[in-house]
Amino acid sequence: MYDPAGMASTILIVEDEHAVARGIQYALQQEGYEVTVARSGEEGLEFATHQAPDLVVLDVRLPGMDGFEVLRRIRAADGKMPILVLTARDDEVDKVIGLELGADDYLTKPFGLRELMSRIKALLRRAYGDFADAGGGRVLRHDDLVIDLERRRVQRAGRKVNLTPTEFEILRHLATRPGRVYTRSELLELLRDYEALDQDEKTINVHISHLREKIEDDPSAPVFVLTVRGVGYAFVER
Repeated sequence: MYDPAGMASTILIVEDEHAVARGIQYALQQEGYEVTVARSGEEGLEFATHQAPDLVVLDVRLPGMDGFEVLRRIRAADGKMPILVLTARDDEVDKVIGLELGADDYLTKPFGLRELMSRIKALLRRAYGDFADAGGGRVLRHDDLVIDLERRRVQRAGRKVNLTPTEFEILRHLATRPGRVYTRSELLELLRDYEALDQDEKTINVHISHLREKIEDDPSAPVFVLTVRGVGYAFVER
């Protein structure tokens, strides 16, 4: 499991380009991570579903089973680890598909190793770090929606709701300040604790859509995560 100090975290790289995979592997190992490299989608899926790494770096353009299918199957198998997808070009379609299938972040090739490391560290902190506020261990409740900040668990009407790390963070930010309207830009910056804010704000819409599908009875008429037209999003006031 992830150690906030950055030690002994396990990262899976699913990448068929040897030079790219080796460069990422070396950089991560220098930071103290335990790294496994899979050269195909099939191999990556096998490792991800049976070994449950702390984070996956996944190229979407793989021979045979492509990265999109790997991503879909990991999420279908209830894999909750953060997933960073790599796209070969600045292709809006690849980004949107990756986010729709449950990716937490993306990088477009070519990319700098410093930026990659920043993204990985941010995803690990977001997924496993201590995000409980000064109240420590607080549980937020609104009607039958329960958000356990310390254990990072969500329940709706007594059933467990499986959120990705990104979805949980969006919900956490909104729910801790009911009625406060966040713009898409503000939410994007809250999710990123590093300088490279190159994701389009529209990606927030995708994550909000997934979040509503999981916690709302009718995602088209949400009662928890509300749209403030022309501004952004807010959690319903109590």
